Amino acid sequence: MMNNYISNSPSDTKNLAVAVAKLLRGGEIIFLSGPIGAGKTVFVKALAKEMGLKGSPVSATFSIIKEYKSKTKKLFHVDLFRLEEREMFNLGFEEMLADENAVIAAEWPAPLENLINSPRLEMDFILQGGDKREIVLKARGESAEKLLKNLTEALNG
Repeated sequence: MMNNYISNSPSDTKNLAVAVAKLLRGGEIIFLSGPIGAGKTVFVKALAKEMGLKGSPVSATFSIIKEYKSKTKKLFHVDLFRLEEREMFNLGFEEMLADENAVIAAEWPAPLENLINSPRLEMDFILQGGDKREIVLKARGESAEKLLKNLTEALNG
């Protein structure tokens, strides 16, 4: 299943994140792809805020994994910029995947694509000039398809 979302501003990207956050129950994986400055971190910041988590995500490039949590929810913000598949071992993905209350939002997810077979929502941020972005959403797996279907319904009112 696939859907396209047009974001004309960072505010539109935040609105998409709010809509996604309202549907998350824990255990979801979101892959965010696209060039630097495409809005991936803007999305993750708004996602964390809507989830009611402490702290405001920043680009995790220099720490690879940042954890944000409340009493009932958790977000792992993973930034794999410049990393390769062979470097994914020993980063703790098994523990993240085992945490049913956690959501994983992974920027630059290419190194994980062959290692994680779990259902996931893939978001590809495509620059369209100025602040405009096309965000292509793809579902991989049954639970991700349900999430994308519910998101599409929520966005189309």
